[in-house]
Formats: sequence, structure tokens, C-alpha cells
Amino acid sequence: MKYKLIKTRGYARSGIMYINNYKIKTPAFMPVGTYGVIKTLTTEEIKKLGTQILLSNTFHIWLHPGNKIIKLHGDLHKYMNWNNPILTDSGGFQIFSLKTLNKIKEEGIYFKNPNNGNKIFLSPEKSIKS
Repeated sequence: MKYKLIKTRGYARSGIMYINNYKIKTPAFMPVGTYGVIKTLTTEEIKKLGTQILLSNTFHIWLHPGNKIIKLHGDLHKYMNWNNPILTDSGGFQIFSLKTLNKIKEEGIYFKNPNNGNKIFLSPEKSIKS
């Protein structure tokens, strides 16, 4: 990733973020598809808004719909019907926000699934692969 600063005014700035073969003008509108889905809007409607990048949450996608469903579609881009960049987080926020439901160990974190109570394990490697 590379960023080119175009203009500043006070604390505001605009520029272009380069991710692989994509250019994303900043500031950018980045809708959130927590579970790999943007609620209330179709992909076509999102594109018409000029959206250049989407945000999704690794931890929530890992729980639902789950990696198996994503892989049935090929990958997250195909699941979301989105050909542009997708920013995904690591799931780290959930480690702290769900701290009463987890146990942190050297090899990763053991969670109690907030949806069904099942015990699950998330390692840094699984987080990256998800």
C-alpha cells in the first residue's frame, strides 16, 4: 500500500491510496459489511454511490457465515459480489470487547461464541487466513 498526499487544509487532507492495482481517493466512504453483507443496499447501489472500498469484520465473518460458506463462493470478494478492495480487521477488538467470554493464551484466544455458547479458538494464523 502507498499513499500520495494531494492537498491539505488545516488538519484535513486529501490524497490517493494505492492498493495493488486500485486507486482509492481519500477521504473515502467505506461502508461496513460486518458479516460480509452491506445491509439495505445491493452491490450495484453501493457502486453507484462511488464506493471504492468496503470494510468487513474477520471475527464476525468467521462466526457467521463462516469460512466454509465463504470458500463455497470462492473467496470474500465473490461472496460479497465486490471486485474492489475490501479492508478486513484482525478480530483484535473482539478480544477486548468480549473479554468476559474469552481466555487469552500464547497460542491465541479461546472464545465462547456469543451466538451459541460453543467454545472456539482463534490463533493469529487463523485470523489472517479468515
